[in-house]
Amino acid sequence: MSHAPTHRRLDRPVDVTHDHVLGTADAELTLVEYGSYACPRCRTANQEIVKLRDRFGPRLRYVFRHRPLENNDLARRSADIAESAPDAESFWRGHVELMGRSTTLTEEDLTVVSAELDVANPADPACAERLQKAAQRVDDDIASSHASGVTFVPTFFINGVRYDGAWDEHSLSEAMLGSLGHRVHSAAVGFGSWAPSTALLLGTVTLLALLLSNSSMGPALEQFWLTPFAFSFGDRALSLSLREWINDGLLTLFFLAVGLEVKREFTVGRLATLRLAMLPIAAAIGGLLIPALLYLAIIPAGPWQIGAGVPMPTDTAFAVALIVMLGPRVPVELRVFLTAASIVDDIGTILVIAVFYSHGIDLMALLGSAVLIAALVALNRLPVYRVWPYAVIGLLLWLTLHAAGLHATLAGVLLAMLIPTRPPPNLNALLAQAEAVIASETQRSGAALRHGPSAPALKAIDSIHDRIESPADRLLRTVEPWSSYLVLPLFALANAGLVIAMDLFTGREVLAAAIAAGLIIGKPVGFLLAAWLVIRTGLAERPTEFTMTQVVGAGTLAGIGFTMSLFIAGQAFPDAGDFAAAKASIFAASVVSAIVGCVMLARSRSPTPD
Repeated sequence: MSHAPTHRRLDRPVDVTHDHVLGTADAELTLVEYGSYACPRCRTANQEIVKLRDRFGPRLRYVFRHRPLENNDLARRSADIAESAPDAESFWRGHVELMGRSTTLTEEDLTVVSAELDVANPADPACAERLQKAAQRVDDDIASSHASGVTFVPTFFINGVRYDGAWDEHSLSEAMLGSLGHRVHSAAVGFGSWAPSTALLLGTVTLLALLLSNSSMGPALEQFWLTPFAFSFGDRALSLSLREWINDGLLTLFFLAVGLEVKREFTVGRLATLRLAMLPIAAAIGGLLIPALLYLAIIPAGPWQIGAGVPMPTDTAFAVALIVMLGPRVPVELRVFLTAASIVDDIGTILVIAVFYSHGIDLMALLGSAVLIAALVALNRLPVYRVWPYAVIGLLLWLTLHAAGLHATLAGVLLAMLIPTRPPPNLNALLAQAEAVIASETQRSGAALRHGPSAPALKAIDSIHDRIESPADRLLRTVEPWSSYLVLPLFALANAGLVIAMDLFTGREVLAAAIAAGLIIGKPVGFLLAAWLVIRTGLAERPTEFTMTQVVGAGTLAGIGFTMSLFIAGQAFPDAGDFAAAKASIFAASVVSAIVGCVMLARSRSPTPD
């Protein structure tokens, strides 16, 4: 459920009038490098580029774009000098000199190449003019690198798509030749890094579940999800149906990923300061309360009132995916606002489940849960940076919470809240140690009878990496893909099945109307009222990047309840008929919210700058 978009494509096509190109325009392979002459890695990779050009010949077109190391005077000056070359042949001559004249880039290298390119005297007007034009072209390349999502050098793009593998000749060649393994890997990474991919997968699986449930396979599929599956521990056994293992077990990974993202936002992200966070926090709270109150206002007194939590959640994957797909018509700041509000919405949903949808509390098991939570707190305070102790205690916590009668998925949330998020306080010392190890191995790289870094050096670097990356980041990096691309689709497949019948809403019209009203009307009204209130009272600033009309549009998209609305409906309505009517209402309301929200935002106008 990652929300940050990832750039994987080149921002602009290769153009010989703006780019330095070796090879013809009809070459089947194009390799673009963003690099810096002062970067040791770029200088090493340059040797591999030579091998690739020898191997592929006219089949390869190579392009070099400048991305000088930041805060490095030699790096920037060398780029300006190379760019001042009067013609392509002179540029590549200077490029080769700057990349390989000495082991590391020196002032002498700049002096020699400046003389060769006739820009050694900046006081000369003609020389100064060439350097000025060169600096602008370097700036253009730097802007291009930012637009292409380049964060380090060298970064390579093969036929317009970023390459994230190793930089040796064999790996680059395999990628360019398009081996089956590389194509599968690239397709998976590309799909996973596309912001709406989770929503597309969820929508596809939901449609599949609906089709299957209304086919001849429907009854057999329902029986399959009800198949019991048990674990035995001596005289004790834990038996749940396959659907319950998904809803109570696997969905814990989803709650863990949500909890980790929530904690990251509150500690080091967009919600780290109250002033920045107040507007989305308020909008989310309004978007939780108003739908529930509207539901209760429509529903008569009785057992259906427990379903007030159904219209409260926002399906973050769908809402954020749609606002991203609207592209430049929606300001980036509104995407940030909706994402932050969705995160707060997730917190509220988790609390609602904990308080209202847990039954039959066992005090002894609850006491065991408290002991395990205390153990997690102790690990955090020590602090312990290994993930496995948290994972083991988290598994035990799931078992005790399940035994206590609380919803066991809360184990994921509690684990996320109590695992360290921030990097270690001695970060600079660890980085210095890593640089020392790498520098030592680099000096010995040419030694006889050695093929690479020593085992002790690799072990040291691995240990440093484990210590630098916080356990929360490491766990989120591991869990999030499983949550988005396995757990949520399985949940949808197991729960989204609905037999469409003429009497689906018979006797349950009020229930369906209350859920639909909460999602379609309650969400945008709640967003607008709460946002207006905090702006009016001065607790939050009125946004200048987007209008209140766009806030309503974002709130309408937040009416896509889907995943968590289905989950809460399953807890609130044990009667199969009630649950079916609730599901149908959730589906319909989510579709209406998506369409209306997209139309509102597509037709809205962002405020013009003063």
